[in-house]
Amino acid sequence: MYSIVFIMSVRSFRVEQVLKKLGGDIRDARKRRGITVQLMAERMGVTRVTVAKIERGEPNTSMGNYAMALYILGKADELEMLMDRTHDSLGLDLMDEKLPKRVRVSK
Repeated sequence: MYSIVFIMSVRSFRVEQVLKKLGGDIRDARKRRGITVQLMAERMGVTRVTVAKIERGEPNTSMGNYAMALYILGKADELEMLMDRTHDSLGLDLMDEKLPKRVRVSK
């Protein structure tokens, strides 16, 4: 039995811009550290083609590959804190809107 998988591609111009900047920043950081594409690929456990895709900011490259690149460059801590609740001002504001106007003591 054959199955056909349809992949819906939803593109966001802003997301593509962000990924291109991230990829370029990863490339620049790799070069500043004197790491070749070959060495980066070996450390990541991927091919040089995958490293090139990351550095171009291609959206179809897995988040795990981007995360591994950041880890190798010493930036895993920043990635970990990216959506930490203490830095999620919008989420905290939305929660604050749902706070009750007053609190009553139950009898």
